[in-house]
Formats: sequence, structure tokens, C-alpha cells
Amino acid sequence: MPTPHTLFIADLHLSADRPDITAAFLRFLQQQAAQADALYILGDLFEVWIGDDNPEPLLDTVATALATLSQQLPVYFIHGNRDFVLRQGYASRAGMQLLPQQQVIDLYGTPTLIMHGDSLCTLDIAYQKFRRWWNQPWWQWLLLKTPIAFRQRLAAKARRKSAEHKKRYNEQQQPQIMDVTLEEVPKVMAQFGVTRLIHGHTHRPAVHQVDINGVPGQRYVLGDWYSQSSYLAVSADKWDLVFTPLTDH
Repeated sequence: MPTPHTLFIADLHLSADRPDITAAFLRFLQQQAAQADALYILGDLFEVWIGDDNPEPLLDTVATALATLSQQLPVYFIHGNRDFVLRQGYASRAGMQLLPQQQVIDLYGTPTLIMHGDSLCTLDIAYQKFRRWWNQPWWQWLLLKTPIAFRQRLAAKARRKSAEHKKRYNEQQQPQIMDVTLEEVPKVMAQFGVTRLIHGHTHRPAVHQVDINGVPGQRYVLGDWYSQSSYLAVSADKWDLVFTPLTDH
């Protein structure tokens, strides 16, 4: 029997434009995830989310696969900045349990904070301003009341602005602004009383050592799925970031 372990993924950005990522994700659910104790999806599962009423067939494909997995083990979901209006309706279809934006879980005796990670990027002032806006429940409610065609146009515009935002920082040689603020990490970990943190969002997979008021800790950053599948496997005595090239791309 496999060693008991829990899996974490983020930033798949699933879309109809990248069937290779979808295929890799479906294989992952059938193979690696099916052997785990639990699966945690830490945001940006989809490239864009315009509402649970989106008729895109990809949503049904993913929901069916996740619901099948959820019959064997719990599947948890934390919203990302791309799928922040994913609601209980779709979560129920997919067998996912929705979690708050920050959650402390017990990983084989180690209290661990999990999140998407965008809240840690405090130097990106423009993004944080936008984040505060879309986190307002009234704004999300109003957005989901608009026609789906309008939401599709709005999502396309947001994606263009995001690409321009990233390009501008890269041209200014300030890509670090879009990464987490290093001073913010130990502060948040101390606030939640943990020495382990798992997050995504930055697309920069790594394991970072953190000094939390003199106490050593670790920050595990999940990778995106643009050119490879990426997940973190955690057992009682091992934490492994695992990468596999996308063979169908």
C-alpha cells in the first residue's frame, strides 16, 4: 500500500485553449490523486471563471472527474484570483469542499497554513487595490447578475490588463513586485501560529526557509501547469514538489 499522503495543486489555468493541460489534469486525478488521502486545490484551477452558469463543456468534464475522485477522498478548494466567483453550485457538482481564503490544516501532526498566495504580494499596489474590490460580496453578487456575454467580455478585458500589468513590471525590471513580499510571510505565519506555509499564485515553485521571530519555518510554493504538471506531496516524513512535462503540448 502507498504511504499515506496528501496532495496540493494550484494554477492549472484550465481552458478550452489548452486541452493538453486538461488531459494532464485528468490523468493526475485518475493516477496520483486517486492514491492520496486528500486533494487540496489552492486556486486558479481555471484560467477564468465567469460564473457557475457558464455553458463551456470543459466545466462539465472537470466537474465529473473531480466528483468521481471525491467519492474516494475529500477534495478541497480555495479560490484564486482567476476563479474567485466560483460558487457552491459548481463546488457541489464537482464534489469539492470550499475553504476560506486562509486555512490552517493538520498535516500528519504539522499545523500548516494554506492559501492561494496573492494576498502576500503586498508590493503590487495596483493588484491589491483590485483584489480588495473584487472581494466585496456585493460586487460579486452584482457581477453574477449580469448577462453571461457581458461577463465573457469583462473577463477577456481583465486578462488583457493582467498581461499588460505583468509586461510593464518585466520591462521595468521589477518582476519581484509580483512576487510575495518577504517581510509579509513571517508576519502572516506568526499570526496563524504555524511554521509551514503552502501557496501558489506566483508560478515560482520552490521551498523557502523562513525565520519566524527566531523560529525556523518553511514556505512551499506550488508551480503552474503551463509546461508541466506540478504538485506537492506531503506525508508524515516527506514533503516533495513533483514535476512532470506535459507530453501532449
